[in-house]
Amino acid sequence: MKTTSHPSQHITPEHVQLVQGHAWEAEQLKQLHSTQLALIQEQKWFQLFVPRLYNGLELALPEALQLEEALAWTDGSVGWTVTLCSGAGWFIGFLEPELISAVFNNEKVCLAGSGKSSGIAKIIDEGYEVTGSWDYATGSHHATAFTANCMIEEKGVFLLNDDGTELVQPFLFFREEVTLHENWNSMGMIATGSHSFEVKKTVVNKNRSFRIDPRYASLPFPIYQYPFLQFAETTLAVNSSGMAVRFLDLCEIWFKQGVSNTKQLKLENARKQIDEARLLFYNVVKNSWEECLNSKFIQPALLDNITIVSRKLALTARQMLNELYPCCGLKATNLDTEINRIWRNLQTAGQHSLLNGCNNA
Repeated sequence: MKTTSHPSQHITPEHVQLVQGHAWEAEQLKQLHSTQLALIQEQKWFQLFVPRLYNGLELALPEALQLEEALAWTDGSVGWTVTLCSGAGWFIGFLEPELISAVFNNEKVCLAGSGKSSGIAKIIDEGYEVTGSWDYATGSHHATAFTANCMIEEKGVFLLNDDGTELVQPFLFFREEVTLHENWNSMGMIATGSHSFEVKKTVVNKNRSFRIDPRYASLPFPIYQYPFLQFAETTLAVNSSGMAVRFLDLCEIWFKQGVSNTKQLKLENARKQIDEARLLFYNVVKNSWEECLNSKFIQPALLDNITIVSRKLALTARQMLNELYPCCGLKATNLDTEINRIWRNLQTAGQHSLLNGCNNA
């Protein structure tokens, strides 16, 4: 059977050591350790999808996914934070030039945000008056800007789309315009600092609103022609697989000491299931990326397949990990162990609706 490369092949041992060496401290701090953050900024990992013209890495999607999976394999909180913040950084492709210069003229630029439509933007002469609060802004501690979805109100009436649904548009706010509420208190992904934020009657220029649609991309790069839903699904899915592969690697070490054949067979089956799901996933992503490059359009059937393989990858990762976890014994319940942290991180990541098909994100 063909296999895809192990996540460790896409990150240097030195970077692994730096990230893992401060993972426990980061969890105690409830935010990324300064050494981890410095490495991320040095490597420009928050700018995976930002053009080199604006000091980014300008990675193709398949290459970025392999790096995100490798980071999640190294440490779940770091992988998740890089994924969510670089995903928000992808919005650069839909901003006006003046706003791009204001936001990305910063070596430590990092965007955090929320996809929940829990804000109201009232149309006024100066642009918009925005009020709202949003949960789960991963990377909020070090974010230099925030993005958030708002319903649009004009003269007391909410505007509608052509199909009758409420019009929702994303907005960008600078760090000094938002109030952060440190209320992230999950059992896993503790170091992501995914706190809530709000704005109250904040007046912003019209250019702070943008459209996430390939037809409205302001930068001429293929990555901004890739549909946002599938972009988000793929980037989140590789975090689950990265953590799951790391869990299996640790199980292999634990199981070497007098473990029954039953446990070994379960481990071998888990490897097989995850390898198959990863191979299928990366093949579909490769095909979709090539189609995007060649025609700047991806056929609907292929888009549906991206969703299917992304959810299958995330589901397989959770299922295999949960089948193996009881085999690890009471030691795996120790909060200070890496294997326990991975289990908690993957359960937390799995609550995202894009990974499980529910509507509770």
